Amino acid sequence: MATVRVGGTGIVYDCAGEGPPVVFLHGAGHDARVWRPQLDALADAFSVVAWDEPGAGRSGDLPESYGLADYAQALAAVVESLGPGPAHIAGLSWGGTVALEFYRHHADLVRTLILVDTYAGWKGSLPPEEVRARVEGVRRMLAAPTGVFDPTLPGLFAGEPPAEYVPLLDAMAASVRPRTIGTQLSVMAETDQRDLLPTVAVPTLLLWGERDVRSPLTVARRFQEAIPAAELVVIPGAGHVSNLERPDEFNRAVRGFCLAHP
Repeated sequence: MATVRVGGTGIVYDCAGEGPPVVFLHGAGHDARVWRPQLDALADAFSVVAWDEPGAGRSGDLPESYGLADYAQALAAVVESLGPGPAHIAGLSWGGTVALEFYRHHADLVRTLILVDTYAGWKGSLPPEEVRARVEGVRRMLAAPTGVFDPTLPGLFAGEPPAEYVPLLDAMAASVRPRTIGTQLSVMAETDQRDLLPTVAVPTLLLWGERDVRSPLTVARRFQEAIPAAELVVIPGAGHVSNLERPDEFNRAVRGFCLAHP
């Protein structure tokens, strides 16, 4: 575990192994623990890094008026702390949106992009009525008496969550901060990164669950059309959180892609 500070906020990340750095960015409602299968499996060839983004896990609370560019700046501090040279940047769902914004501001720190079941912002990838429905649904969930984020939100998995990871999902859900989710909802509802996609000039892997209904394959196809020479790999039988639902296939795709772009 290591910590960097950006603007007074402590940002914690885990790192395992030695080699070219691969930095994993989790989705909303998760933290670094969601990447446990990747830290375990890929540390033989890479320095595998998983952060707790600001406002999640062991990291400090979000400052006031935090935006997508602020997440990108925080991530830059993490990547720069790893040593000289760019890193492979992999983001799942909301984390992929952060990865794209990081590329916008810090392309020199990006060796490759690995975009997993993600969005060019909700505004940039989903119909307006779907964006409104998602924002309203999560707000209702957080306003309920329990106020706990649902780690099995419909569509996150193609079937039932893998039994071995249910305790992990429950533990992450129990530590979700409503203010963080509220900020992310507002950011995602307002973000449209479609202008950025054609400018991506690093090797890009699109890694998608075949049965993802949160960010369906139609979104992946639009990414593939917009990003020059992007490679799409579809994981059979996987939903939105494909790294947990099909970790072997996920890890094999990441390993092969990163080794192909040293």
